Amino acid sequence: MRVYIPATLRMVSGLTESGTFESIGGTAFALTPALRESYTSGDDEELSEAAMREAARASLRLLSAEHDPDDADPDAPPLPPRRVVVAADVEPVTLRPDLDTAVVKIPLSVPLASIASVHVDGAEAEPAVVAAMAAVDAADLGDEDSELAVGDVDDHDLGWYATQELPFLLELL
Repeated sequence: MRVYIPATLRMVSGLTESGTFESIGGTAFALTPALRESYTSGDDEELSEAAMREAARASLRLLSAEHDPDDADPDAPPLPPRRVVVAADVEPVTLRPDLDTAVVKIPLSVPLASIASVHVDGAEAEPAVVAAMAAVDAADLGDEDSELAVGDVDDHDLGWYATQELPFLLELL
């Protein structure tokens, strides 16, 4: 099944070094039957985009944790704040409609051969990403201003990268 795994540039850097992507908690998003039922219309491509948007929003939470001064690794080189989503074909996948309509659980480790592409924000999205990182928790709790800040980052499309392009992408950051 094609899944969309929330990530960060640091996590992608680990992928290029080890050849294996380590997901956080095995949480991913996919075009599930529950997601399909929650929309009144839309083809598979549109609904897959909805799952990818959910993964991109989850990437904001990972970025917030990485950039938290209390939790940040002082020896790690700084990387720009950009949402990252890893698209992979993974089995087995466990549906988790109890968590959300698009949530699935996957194995913690995903081999490079299973990864179809990686999607990353461009540099122009960084101010919106930083604002959304600060607002994502409040947005989840229903704060309207925070929801608008998180919505602003959705105006930025994620760029598509093949796995063989990742070392060059990371070098150019």
